[in-house]
Amino acid sequence: MPKLTKVVIPVAGLGTRTLPASKAIPKEMLTVVDKPAIQHVVEEAVAAGFTEIILVTRSGKSAIADHFDSHSELEQILESKGKLEILASIRHLLPQGVSLCAIRQPEPKGLGDAVRCAAPLVGKEAFAVMLPDMLIHHPSNVSSTDLRGMLARYHHQNSPQVMVEAVAEANVVHYGIIATSQPSQTSWPQTLKIKQIVEKPSHQDAPSNLAVMGRYILPPEIFAILENTLPGAGDEIQLTDAIAQLLKSTTTEAYLMQGKTYDCGNKQGLLRANLIFGLNHTSEGQDFRAFVSDIISQSGGE
Repeated sequence: MPKLTKVVIPVAGLGTRTLPASKAIPKEMLTVVDKPAIQHVVEEAVAAGFTEIILVTRSGKSAIADHFDSHSELEQILESKGKLEILASIRHLLPQGVSLCAIRQPEPKGLGDAVRCAAPLVGKEAFAVMLPDMLIHHPSNVSSTDLRGMLARYHHQNSPQVMVEAVAEANVVHYGIIATSQPSQTSWPQTLKIKQIVEKPSHQDAPSNLAVMGRYILPPEIFAILENTLPGAGDEIQLTDAIAQLLKSTTTEAYLMQGKTYDCGNKQGLLRANLIFGLNHTSEGQDFRAFVSDIISQSGGE
């Protein structure tokens, strides 16, 4: 089986849930501690072994690709002033052998349409999709752990994969939700055969509380399905609806993640991501933990 190298990251969204911060700045460039959210996601992809990053973008989002480009003037100034640690943090954001390119989504027609726009760059290969505002924090503090596990499962089974996480019953209306078989094994990682997948169901219609968490490994056949997928929830072309069609012909698995997802596409998720990533930051975490502890003490532990 050929190694997967390509990952599609849709970044054409308007970022309405993070306004006013995202009015002039792409929501993907909002920072989580010391890096924009998109950098966390790209680093996760690279650490999992992907070497071709495909951004699906639109006008007004050039800052995202610019962030990963070199900035020779800034690098020279930092080097001349001996600020080598800062220099290292901005140099080679894309390691040697990793490429980044972009393709436009002409109109904001939904995630499914954004993925379909990447077809000319993906070709006839299986590929991954990663949502840029969904950050994963893993107990091991290695964010790529779940993605690498899902990738290994794909290579073992040759089955499309969808990463899922259990959410509170009250939150099922915000996600794609799956119905599954029993776990395929009792040891970790746990994978489940998907029987049904539905986008943003009502509480009454939700088949479970297992929610899709913005990481997919899909076959190239999904593009033909997307071409014929009609607008669904939110009057948008939903990737979930295309996967529902894929289920009719292809065994597709849900990969039950061990990490915790933080949705940085909304204000509450962005705040929580900054807290958890700040507490676990390599250089800033210790002082930040002390600060948070003091705040809790001053508030009486409430």
